[in-house]
Amino acid sequence: MLAPASPGALVNLLELPPVSAPLPWQSGAWNRLQEQLTAGQLPHALLLAGPADIGKARLALALARLLLCHRPAAGHNCGDCPGCRFSQSGSHGDFRWLQPEGKSKVIKIEQVREAVAFAFRTAGFGSRKVLVLAPAETMTTNAANALLKCLEEPAGDTHIILVCQRLQGVPATVRSRCQLLKMPLPPAEECLPWLDHLTGTRAASVELLQLAAGMPLRAERLYRESGVDSLQARRAGLRSLAAGEPVVAQVVTLFSQLEPALALEEIAGFVQQQLRLQGADALPSCRAQFRLLDRLQGLRGAIAAGSNPNPQLVLENALIGLRGCFGELRTNATMATLIGEMQT
Repeated sequence: MLAPASPGALVNLLELPPVSAPLPWQSGAWNRLQEQLTAGQLPHALLLAGPADIGKARLALALARLLLCHRPAAGHNCGDCPGCRFSQSGSHGDFRWLQPEGKSKVIKIEQVREAVAFAFRTAGFGSRKVLVLAPAETMTTNAANALLKCLEEPAGDTHIILVCQRLQGVPATVRSRCQLLKMPLPPAEECLPWLDHLTGTRAASVELLQLAAGMPLRAERLYRESGVDSLQARRAGLRSLAAGEPVVAQVVTLFSQLEPALALEEIAGFVQQQLRLQGADALPSCRAQFRLLDRLQGLRGAIAAGSNPNPQLVLENALIGLRGCFGELRTNATMATLIGEMQT
């Protein structure tokens, strides 16, 4: 059976259109996968890695449904054959999609053991079976070890697709047995026409994509969930902290409705955006920002692995760190200005 998407997932596997196509900015990756498939060189294990909210899971779904389709058309699944109808309804016997279930934050060993047994069974409906794990970095250590049997002794008719945001969160033993396809943050010019169909105006699309730190699916979610005002308020709070204003408690309140992992991701995105604005010459003075990003990534990794820290303490720690590291940057900039004045 196909698992329904969790709130943070990128696709809802129980509400699929007849045809699952890649997103416009994924054409390069999609063409490469199609060439491999046509040449009979598609790897048995593929690892899609890249930032959040760029559509990695949608690409995995498009590929999975293409592999299960009996009569592919125009480079996609046809949407009409029995295989497509079964995958659309979530009842395709040769398709498994693994993700954390219920309130769990991890993919458990029991899920992977069932998937391994599935992988070694003969395809019952067509010539292929497909197994997707998303996000792959949420596998427990034991689950990842159990998956190795599939990766080391692949069944000839089974394709395994792993999707991850934090590449280092996937064990090296798993990574080394997959073909890696890195998916970078897409250029704005490739995302804006897609967003225009949603917002109706280019100006609105530009503002939305900027608020979403360049992540198109986050921009789409903000628009559909009327979350723009809340995000703008949180960004204003982060800018206040970066400017040195002592408003940690107020900013904590703004973030209190988010899951800790999402809050940390948003804070990290803000720091990364500010670093991009600094320019290459200023980066050597931004060590504190990079240290903060390392800390935020460590906290996100711990939460993804099943840790359940106090949300308020996590937020306070992250926001105090943000205010402190940008205070250090301002101090460095002031010192550089003074030194420059002394030398003139």
